[in-house]
Amino acid sequence: MKTLEETIKSFETCCLDGRDAVRLSDFVPEERLPELGISLFPDAIGKHVPKEWTRENIIAQLKEDVAFAFEKAIGHRGISSELMYDVIRMWNWILQEGLEDFDEYADYGIPLLKATALKYGFPDRSGEYVPEESW
Repeated sequence: MKTLEETIKSFETCCLDGRDAVRLSDFVPEERLPELGISLFPDAIGKHVPKEWTRENIIAQLKEDVAFAFEKAIGHRGISSELMYDVIRMWNWILQEGLEDFDEYADYGIPLLKATALKYGFPDRSGEYVPEESW
């Protein structure tokens, strides 16, 4: 797994809305947030408490994000699916456990979501996806 330092130094957002950086910011000390392009609202300055940078915490966040991404993919939500695909790719890039180079985007990201769910024992909802050509 990448260290927090390695991650911050080599991170580049892939999301149009910076969603990956925002998710990552939950783990980054406040003084380092500008390195991710994140700034806090004035009333939040001095109050940001990052989650501990552990494999377990990263996987817990990944689990939440995979569940959310499945909702978007199953619902054929194009933009949201693409953004969450990039978030899942970021967590896999950080974890460095075999899915870091996964770059197949098809069916709203279902192949990556399925591979990630199976790898980490998350619920696999890929069977709920109905391709548009089946409608």
